[in-house]
Amino acid sequence: MNTFALSPSTGAGRPDIAGFFDPRTFSVQYVVSDPATGKCAIIDPVHDFDEKSGATATHHADELLAYVAEKGFEVEWVLDTHPHADHFSAARYLSEKTGAPTAIGEKVVEVQTLWKTIYHWSDFPADGSQWDRLFAEGDTFRIGELEARVMFSPGHTLASITYVIGDAAFVHDTLFQPDFGSARADFPGGDAHQLWRSIQAILALPDETRLFTGHDYMPDGREPQWESTVREQRATNKHLVGGVTVEDYVAMRNARDSELPMPKLILHSLQVNTRGGRLPEPEANGKRYLKIPLDALEGAAWE
Repeated sequence: MNTFALSPSTGAGRPDIAGFFDPRTFSVQYVVSDPATGKCAIIDPVHDFDEKSGATATHHADELLAYVAEKGFEVEWVLDTHPHADHFSAARYLSEKTGAPTAIGEKVVEVQTLWKTIYHWSDFPADGSQWDRLFAEGDTFRIGELEARVMFSPGHTLASITYVIGDAAFVHDTLFQPDFGSARADFPGGDAHQLWRSIQAILALPDETRLFTGHDYMPDGREPQWESTVREQRATNKHLVGGVTVEDYVAMRNARDSELPMPKLILHSLQVNTRGGRLPEPEANGKRYLKIPLDALEGAAWE
């Protein structure tokens, strides 16, 4: 299975993008680098977790660090597109290893407030202070000489954002590869109407914009893929072609989502990812514990 691919820069102001696929969680992690300066950002890194044994590890995050070291890059940012529901974020681990600041969208405070109630965390600070920077719609930043800006892309979650870096956009779980379609919108705080609007905003980017997804589920057993273009998505995305209207899309999305079981790690991962990728603090015996609320996600489909 191909778990690495490089999408090279095609000119000034355009990044090199290395994608790393995690088959356990079907997640894609990115190292986005500026060829002119060797500065880079890491997007959506995975902290390994085995739910059967409770074991944690940093194999995938360390693979990113090894690639950065091999290329002689300097990490300027560790970025998350949203609080993930199917894997732990390695943002805090990588920040500690590299000294780079962490960032996420400012609407994460709404996600924190929602999950604070679900987990019954009476003293949890739902203020986004777990990250070094909270991005708002239209905020800009730099990776070396590369210009980057933030698009608010809710629907899959309340806090989802898209990073547009040069000619590339990191669209997280809003759009998948055209043969798989688009993201679900039934997580707490999700909304199919908002998701449709976010998709339309992404598809309003220039035709040749490279789009990089957060997951790939390899339909029909094909090799994992995670890069497309705006033009390809408009022309071939299975959830968008054929004159689909917003009403058609919302009806399809809601019907499909009603039959999908929740991700197996949603209750595990949100209590890590709403804390910026921090594992629970050790208790008196030195062990860390996850807290799984029962019957918290009412109406969720069973497998």
